[in-house]
Order: sequence, then structure tokens, then C-alpha cells
Amino acid sequence: MKNQTRALQFGFAAVLCWSTVATAFKLALEHQSPAQLVLFASLFSCVILLIIVAVKGQLSQLGRQWRQAPLHYLRSGILNPFLYYAVLFAGYDRLPAQQAQALNYTWVIVLSFLAVPMLKQKLKLWDLVAALFAYCGVVVIATGGDFSTFSVADPTGIVLILTSTILWALYWIVNTKQQGNAIAGLLLGFLVSLPLSAALCWYRGELTIPNWQGLAGAAYVGMFEMGITFVLWLTAMRLAEHTASLSNLAFLGPFMSLMFISQILGEAIASATVIGLMMIIAGLILQKIGPKVIKLVRRTNAPAPTN
Repeated sequence: MKNQTRALQFGFAAVLCWSTVATAFKLALEHQSPAQLVLFASLFSCVILLIIVAVKGQLSQLGRQWRQAPLHYLRSGILNPFLYYAVLFAGYDRLPAQQAQALNYTWVIVLSFLAVPMLKQKLKLWDLVAALFAYCGVVVIATGGDFSTFSVADPTGIVLILTSTILWALYWIVNTKQQGNAIAGLLLGFLVSLPLSAALCWYRGELTIPNWQGLAGAAYVGMFEMGITFVLWLTAMRLAEHTASLSNLAFLGPFMSLMFISQILGEAIASATVIGLMMIIAGLILQKIGPKVIKLVRRTNAPAPTN
């Protein structure tokens, strides 16, 4: 049954969990390499998702969905979690958390551009306006607001995070036509990625078990970035009478994340990060409400019907 109050509760819980993960990434990466974090976080996530699927009585769904579309789940698992998190964690390993998490929110803009050739969607004026705002924000964050030289402290880290937004957008596009249970499908993708992540660690000479702090960080990331939070958000979407209010909750995430980064990691939040992040969020809001505003204005200015 629909229940908007419960939907907002589940949605806020999901956003709260997601807002902590940038801090968790940095803490976990102090004790292991990015490749190790992908492997062990994915392993913990598989355990959590497997328990959820089992509790829901949907274990038989796993084999059925795999047999229906093995290539889909292979492609999906390679994109996420294997490639996406390998690149994302490598970026977080190089950049301050405040920069990495802010830049990562531009994936929505990337999605609108990739949907043009891949989903045959039309690029709208508001997509271009949103991109202009968002990537001006990227420049502000990357340069620290210093426009005199436009120097970037760690260009490799910036490129890694922006590349991760492309991979994440590709993952969503690949899954637009996914059939079957969403949680089972997510678990199948993670199961595909495990041997790939293990192979990457072996190739890099990092196929070792981290210390307990590293394992604890990987467990947290696996549970609250990759596992439980996804279920919370799906539950919220299923209960929601109006999904727009849920989408609005997501805009709280990056600012809550900055609070955790400041209080737990001790990073001094730069004014350039806040300004750049606000420009990125402004772009996302414009992309969302711009067409609705135009329609409302046109409807308001339309001539009254004559009898």
C-alpha cells in the first residue's frame, strides 16, 4: 500500500546512509588499496544482498534471471561494481573527499548526454543549461577557485572521478530495460564482478586480507553504499505516492556529506567546494524543473478559449 510518510522515512534513511560513504571511502582507503576495497566491499555486499534475497524467498529468481539474460548481467557486473568502483576509489585515493564527492554528482548530467545516442532521446535546451552550470562548478572545485592560473592540484584524480560518472551513467543506461527482480539483478552483477576484482588484486600483487580496520571499512562500504541502502531506496520508491518529493531529498545528500567530511575526517571545507557544489546542484535542479516552468508559463500565457 502507498504511504508517503513511510516513503519519506525510508528515502531519508537512504540519503543519510549515502551521505556518509564519502567519509567511509577515505577511512577505508587508509588501510587498503582501491582494488582491495572494491574486492572486499563487493564481497560484503554480496553477503548482505544474498541474505535479503533469501529472506524474501527469491533465491530461485537468481538462476531464472541469469538464464534469461546472462550477457546483460555480465555487462552490468563489469560496469558496476568492477569498473565503476575501481575508478571511483582510485579518484578518492588521490583527492580530498569534499572534491571527489561533489564532482561525482555530475553523473546525472552525463546520463542526459549519453541517453541521446544510446536511448535515442532528444537533447533539450535545459540539458545544455544544466551542463553549463554543473561543469562551471567542476572548474571551480578543480581549481580551488583560483582562476588566475587555472592550475589543478591533482588532474589525474579529477579525471578519474569524472570518468567514474561516465561509467555510472552507462550502468544506468544498460539497466533501463532490465527485467525481473531489481535486488536479484544487483546481486548477479556483484557476483560477476568478484572474480574480476580478485584478478585485479592478484595482478597488482594486492590479493591479501587487509587489517581489521580495512575490513571494517570495506564492510561498511559494502553494506551502506552497495547493499542495504539500495533496498531502502527501492522500498521508498515503492511506497511513494509522489516520487518528486523523494527526488528532492537526494539534494540534501551532498551537503550532509560535507558535514560528515568536516566533522569526521577533519577536512576544512573550502569555499570553492561549496560554491562549485551549489552550481552543480543548481544545474541538476534546472534540468529537473526547467521544462515544467516553461510549460506552466506557456499555459498561463495561452489565450483563453472562445465560445
